[in-house]
Amino acid sequence: MRLLFLGDIVGRSGRDAVLAGLKGWREQLSLDMVVANAENASHGFGLSPQIARDLLDGGVDAITLGNHAWDRKDLIGQLDQLPAVVRPANYPEGTPGHGSCVVTLPCGRKVLVINVMGRVFMDALDDPFRAVDTILAKHRLGGTIHAAVLDVHAETTSEKMGFGHLYDGRVSLVVGTHTHVPTADHRILKGGTAYQTDAGMCGDYDSVIGMEKENAIRKMLKKVPTDRFQPAGGKATVSGLMVETDDATGLAIRVCPFRQGGDLLSSMPNF
Repeated sequence: MRLLFLGDIVGRSGRDAVLAGLKGWREQLSLDMVVANAENASHGFGLSPQIARDLLDGGVDAITLGNHAWDRKDLIGQLDQLPAVVRPANYPEGTPGHGSCVVTLPCGRKVLVINVMGRVFMDALDDPFRAVDTILAKHRLGGTIHAAVLDVHAETTSEKMGFGHLYDGRVSLVVGTHTHVPTADHRILKGGTAYQTDAGMCGDYDSVIGMEKENAIRKMLKKVPTDRFQPAGGKATVSGLMVETDDATGLAIRVCPFRQGGDLLSSMPNF
């Protein structure tokens, strides 16, 4: 199975680039599944129900979120109608939405998608490791599910790496989101799980993590309140990674960065 994971989609520039390219990438790379983090897709903060539907209709199979999950209040009441939109699983019990989903592909294969939020330099949430363990206890990789993707939305590299090693051999992919900067450590861990500390973002890299430079720098220099940050609107780079898995085990056999357009060097997997 071939899976493409796309890093945080930031604003109109990012989502337009994803929607413009996705059909062609699916065909060119023979993709079976596309997962995207879209917690910044609506004007850089949160995800509206309509943009969620646009992404799902445009070729994204599952959407993950993060600490900006509730920036768009209109999403809260719509999550039950959007089962492929997954918020962090370690929000307290009773929080709207769900922390995982199983996507059944047209070929009949099933892919588990899990989203958790880290706790280092982030909002204090429930134990993310226990949340993942509870979800994985209901599924068997290479049995009831053919692949499993774990999006760790976290601030620190060490916490993300901890997830990678702990769940090595239990999921197909552990990938970090949130920092909007792609790391160069993509690899397959010893137990067969593909890993990358951060997938980067789908947005304008001529920016400060996707936001217009001037206002962000002004706040750093002056330490006074500024106008609300606005997402940069230049040409976006679509950043993520592609993983090929073994259907028999659900484990990774290849992993490669994926970057298209914009300011970063392009990298198209050649599997």
